[in-house]
Amino acid sequence: MSASPNRFFDDMSRLFSDAAGAARSLGREAEMAVKTQVERLLANMDVVTREEFEATRDMAVAARNANDALERRIVELEAKIAELEKKA
Repeated sequence: MSASPNRFFDDMSRLFSDAAGAARSLGREAEMAVKTQVERLLANMDVVTREEFEATRDMAVAARNANDALERRIVELEAKIAELEKKA
């Protein structure tokens, strides 16, 4: 009679293990289905990739830095012109 409860618990353990495995499998399948749908949706939309966005951002930062340097240079040159005009 002691073998019967052990067998019951073994069967229940196996059942729960199988159910957990099936749930994980269903979860992975659902995740893949959602991922596929999102990728398809994004492919049909006019959105940029992260790489394109970062490249554009880097270009904008470089342009801003160059613009700031040019503005400083203009201020310096205008100051020199004003100084030369005072001497003349």
